[in-house]
Amino acid sequence: MPQSLVGTLAMWATLATGAAHAQETAADASTGVLTREAAVATAVQENPGLDELRQRMQAAAAVPSQVGSLPDPRISVGAVNVPIDTFALDQEPMTQLLVGITQPLPYPGKLGLRRQMAESEAAAAVESMQEAQLRLVRDVRNTWWELFYLDRAADTVARNRELLGQLVDVARVKYEVGRGLQQDVLLAQVELARLHELAIQIDGLRATTTARMNALLAQPSETLLVLPATASTALPEVPDQAQLEAQAEESRAWIAQAQHQLDAASAAQELARKEYFPEFGLSASYGWRDGRNADGSQRADFASVMLSVSVPLFASAKQDQLVAQRRAERAARERALADARNRVRADIAAALADYQRVREELMLLDTGILPQTGQAVASMLAGYQVNKVDFLTLIRTQITLYNQEMQRWRVFSEAHQALAMLYAAVGQERFHD
Repeated sequence: MPQSLVGTLAMWATLATGAAHAQETAADASTGVLTREAAVATAVQENPGLDELRQRMQAAAAVPSQVGSLPDPRISVGAVNVPIDTFALDQEPMTQLLVGITQPLPYPGKLGLRRQMAESEAAAAVESMQEAQLRLVRDVRNTWWELFYLDRAADTVARNRELLGQLVDVARVKYEVGRGLQQDVLLAQVELARLHELAIQIDGLRATTTARMNALLAQPSETLLVLPATASTALPEVPDQAQLEAQAEESRAWIAQAQHQLDAASAAQELARKEYFPEFGLSASYGWRDGRNADGSQRADFASVMLSVSVPLFASAKQDQLVAQRRAERAARERALADARNRVRADIAAALADYQRVREELMLLDTGILPQTGQAVASMLAGYQVNKVDFLTLIRTQITLYNQEMQRWRVFSEAHQALAMLYAAVGQERFHD
């Protein structure tokens, strides 16, 4: 048996069991390597959907001062009591040139409630943008880890193809010298073809995932994405579910958004009750008169002041229905807040369970299954050299090790994806005690 093959198998087993000790490389813009941090920063800055929500947030922030201000006064000018036979301004004593101003005056408290409602809606818009950013970051991280897994899977398949190619050569040599079987050569070739098929599938998945990541980064779908070859294996301890739920109550934008929307609905309901009270209008005008009185004196100008009050004559069709509408909307917002809390708790529970499961599975693979299978491969190889182990057993053990390494990278990526889901569910970048 060639010593190079023994060395290759030993090195392969070492890589399989020692991959968990690789350290994440730093981002280097000159190499074009896309780290998680760079992907998140690009998405937050460039994603058009998130930018749309930023613009909506800015638009909502401009509303409170508008609705909380008095309506604009109206200035009027005109002429009254002008005789149509001559259109002379000095013919009749009641002919006047008028200029007036009218100021609408909402019932006390209405402007404050309108401002309060708009401020709550603006705060909800801020939380909506933050929630969208939180979910965008989660999606970017999950997609990044999917790409990382596919890259490691492709590397694993490539190493196995090289290894099986060497096993094919060994089996062929043994067959040619009468120490092996032709079926061993054929078996190795079949497994080599399967690996080639798997490599094609991985390439296709990589292309699809790359397009999805480019969409999140607002880049052309064909943009090439190169990820670091290694990543930190550190998986932090996380607080228990009760602590996570308490943190989410304070930091999750979804809950805060629902609370602000409830506050806006409460202000809208109170404002609807005040619609039973009248709207006022205060107007003042000045009328200039031309001509002289019968005694020869100059005609005096006129000044007028008027107060108008709206009368809710159609309260049953308008105000009553508005109050009922606002009451139902507030009840809906209460249920939406309760639903948001329940869904956040469910998201935390699911992500925490996934994280704990894959974390334990990863530890089992790294400390037990992979080392033991690697030792089994080395033992089978030694036995095959002296014809104490048949080729089929060696191939099956080798495939088992290969599958376990693929599973190891899948679980490793899933652990980080579960952690990203947990961060998003709580609404934090990291956890604190």
